[in-house]
Amino acid sequence: MTDSLGNSFLIVVLPLYVKSGLVTGGTFGIAVPLMTGLILSMFGFLNSFVQPFTGRFSDRTGRRKLFVLLGLAILAVTNFAYSYATSYDTMLLVRAVQGLGVAFTIPATVALVNEYATTANRGANMGAFNTLRLLGFGVGPVVAGTVVAKGPYSLSLAGTSLQLTGFEAAFYVASLSAVASFLLVSLFVFDPEEVEAQAGKKLKVAVLSDDEHTLDPVFTLGLASLFMAIGIALIATIEPAVNTRLHQTSVMFGVEFGAFVAAQILTQAPIGKATDRYGRLPFIQFGLLLLVPSIFAQGLVTTPWGMVGARFVQGLAASMVFAPALALAGDLTRKGESGTQLSVLTMSFGLGTAIGPLASGFLISFGFIFPFIFGTVLAAVGAVLVFTQVEETVRPGGRDAPTGKPATQD
Repeated sequence: MTDSLGNSFLIVVLPLYVKSGLVTGGTFGIAVPLMTGLILSMFGFLNSFVQPFTGRFSDRTGRRKLFVLLGLAILAVTNFAYSYATSYDTMLLVRAVQGLGVAFTIPATVALVNEYATTANRGANMGAFNTLRLLGFGVGPVVAGTVVAKGPYSLSLAGTSLQLTGFEAAFYVASLSAVASFLLVSLFVFDPEEVEAQAGKKLKVAVLSDDEHTLDPVFTLGLASLFMAIGIALIATIEPAVNTRLHQTSVMFGVEFGAFVAAQILTQAPIGKATDRYGRLPFIQFGLLLLVPSIFAQGLVTTPWGMVGARFVQGLAASMVFAPALALAGDLTRKGESGTQLSVLTMSFGLGTAIGPLASGFLISFGFIFPFIFGTVLAAVGAVLVFTQVEETVRPGGRDAPTGKPATQD
């Protein structure tokens, strides 16, 4: 939870930091809003593209914990480094290194959760895991907006007076959160006793299905996660435009961003548990359908509380998609391949959080509603793909369904 809290600070802080005038230098001929989107997206692009490789390496070595700790250490250092990044090229570099570092953490963490679960409780475990991460992710933007708004700060340490801007304070809190997470993992997380590394020498991610469907189900769920994540991240880059349109402060923007996560915190665990009993697929399908109106509404609202409501419904929809999708993919994953297979979904989600800010930074120039039209169309496409390409893995009552690819984790 603490690592996601620290990283979520940056969603609110970085756009404001760039706009503040403290970041100077050339933008390579790119408009500032689009440059802001590129800085935010750099993390997601590198993070996503590296995840399949780090996931496979963790499969082959069986050293999940080591990968998690390495990523957290890099996250702590890069969060601190933002306080010294005062040019666009430096910001891009720090963000890129951060993305590469976190790519070690995410696949190994999800693989650990999957390997400690069975088909009977995998949905509940994934739901609980995501709830804790999202608790940190939801608190982060609210706290970050407050920390920045309340700055500067004056501190006295060992007789020395220190002056911190609101941005520096936010970066330091984010770094300390990653350090706290590193210590917790070091003390309380252990690798499974037996992990049979069955990953092949070459990285292979199935795209086409070997049954009557066209696309592989895990790949299809990855596409749905990609489209969902794009819709979630659309407002990250256009914070100034949202604040101007709704006549609000950065603190209220943090509340709106947090409303999405609050919905997930409240619903992820019960939904995950329900998928163990009633099946994964109906929740995923309905969640994707609900994403369509919730994203479109964000382009139409004219009040802060209207945006809060739309984001809350979007969070409920996302709860029905991501954790159940991870559980369904985990049901289909062979023992020792969790890092490789589940990285398809985590990679897709990370890639979506990278594409979303970049797309909205470009589309906002055509009008406020255009980024949300883009997200609405993608959510609809994701729903069609899941309805047509994915089969259930759990029968009502919690029994395995005959998918042709029985889970071998249990």
